[in-house]
Parts: sequence; structure tokens; C-alpha cells
Amino acid sequence: MPREPITVDRFYHEHTNRLDLKLLAGAAGLNRIIREPTVNRPGLMLAGHTKYFAKKRVQVMGHAEATYLKALPREDRRQRYQLLFGYKLPCVVFCRNLPPDQDCLRAAEAQGIPLFQSSQITMKFINQATLALEMFFAPRGSEMGSMVEVHGIGVLIRGDSGIGKSESILALIERGYSLVSDDMTRVVLVDGRQVVGTSAEVTRNHMEIRGIGIVNVAAMFGARSIRTEKRIDLVVTLKGWDDVKDIDRLGIQEEFQEILGIKIPHMTIPVRPGRDLARLIEVAALQTKLRRLGHNPARELNERLVAQMASHRIA
Repeated sequence: MPREPITVDRFYHEHTNRLDLKLLAGAAGLNRIIREPTVNRPGLMLAGHTKYFAKKRVQVMGHAEATYLKALPREDRRQRYQLLFGYKLPCVVFCRNLPPDQDCLRAAEAQGIPLFQSSQITMKFINQATLALEMFFAPRGSEMGSMVEVHGIGVLIRGDSGIGKSESILALIERGYSLVSDDMTRVVLVDGRQVVGTSAEVTRNHMEIRGIGIVNVAAMFGARSIRTEKRIDLVVTLKGWDDVKDIDRLGIQEEFQEILGIKIPHMTIPVRPGRDLARLIEVAALQTKLRRLGHNPARELNERLVAQMASHRIA
């Protein structure tokens, strides 16, 4: 599926509050495309070095750039504005509430390049804007399954319809854990190394329970029963008892499932009447937490047994 273009308009409206953006000029160019997930300070370009100018990025003007421009004679300053806005830039942002002069505003308006002002200090704005852009450009997709947070571990629960996913999640929520998503989980790759799960905005805080219908989890169990997003640390697949033909009963060999190119620990839990699935999922989460800390109980027990057998042979 082709990625939806990241426009300046989307960047502006979704992060106005976070970045404290105020549009000053160039509203006609809000449909311009941001093509790279980072920002650029155009100081070298303004000084005349244009060879490696990163024109596809959001341009950030800080105190250094503003002071340099202010020190130039007006005609030279106008030429620098013409040079800057002559490129097909996405947009320009003046930080620290620095006021662009009238020549700058006119140049931006003439070329249809959005010009913003932000009260944030330059480095803070760069950090916040880079994070926002990285989220826009991050690989993403959808995974069938519900997600909960258990003991700080993000657990994606999969299984056929009617296997008991909703009942298990409801029991976990009653025990004080948090729902992230129900039935369908949206996933995004952050920093190229961790997969974060969330829910669609329209269904957030809700889940379907067969025989009852749609319930509002936040209203029923309180604000602590939901979480907007969480890293996926474990995938649990619920399968009918007779459908599980071969399973590692000791758990020495860790299994993985790949999501967005990242291998995530995976466990299969056989289901049959009478099994407390919520408790088993809770234990699976704790087991994953132990493994993240460097402990593998099955391997440790196996090493103890091997050591004991070796000592008996020596004796």
C-alpha cells in the first residue's frame, strides 16, 4: 500500500500544540510535501554555501540565523530571502518567537511557502519536530489480535474467533491491567528497533464481548484500565487443545514472530475448558520479563540437571 504523503498542512494541524506553531505567511502552500523525516538549519546556505543544501526538509531558523540576517544590509538580506524561498521548500519555522521582517514575509507569500513562528527554543523545537516527523515516516501496518499491558509487558493476543480472547482480556482488565486495542492492533516501527501497538482512534477504549456487545472499558473500569499505546514485547497465540500437535513443554527454545521486520517473542497456549487463560497470559508476560532480565528458568534447570548427572558420573 503506498504511503500517504506527509503534507505541511498535516504536520501543522496535528502538531500545532506540541510545537506551538503559528502560521504567518504562505498559507497557499500548505499542501506542500515533506519528503524527509528530519529538519535542517539553513545557516550555511544563507552564507552562500548552497551545494549540499537539504531543501526537502523543514527549515528551522534559530537565533544564529536571525542574527546573521539582521546584520546584513537590507538589499543583501532580500537577496538571501529570494535565494532561500527560491527552492521548493516544505516550510520555514522561526523559533524563539523571533519575528521575520516584512521582506521575509513577502518572499514567503510570493513563493507560496508556509512560514511559521514557534515560541520554543531552537533545539527543543528540532527535537520535538524530528520525533513527530519520524512517527509520520515510520513503517506501519495492522495485526489481527487484541493487545494488553501486563506487568509492563505489551502482549498481543491472537487466536481464532470464539477461542476466548475477549474473556481473557476482560479478566486481565479486572485484575488491574490495561487494554491497548481490541481485535485489531495498529503497529508502527519506532527507531527501526521496536514495534509499538495502538488502536484505531474511533474504537479506542472500547471492546466487544460476545453475548454482551460493545463496552466502554474506560467508563466501566476507570482510566487506568486503558493505555493509548505500548511496545509489543510478546505475542501469545491461543489454540484449541487438539490443534496443538507439537509444543516445547519445557520452553528451552524461545520462539519468535516477525512484525514489521522485528522478531518478537512468541508463545502458544493450548485452550481447553477449565484453563484459566488470563492467569496463563499473566505468567507468560512475567516469564518474558524474566527473560528480558537474562533469566531462562527452563535453561537454568536443564543446566543444573546436566551438572548433577555429570557429578554422578564422576563419582
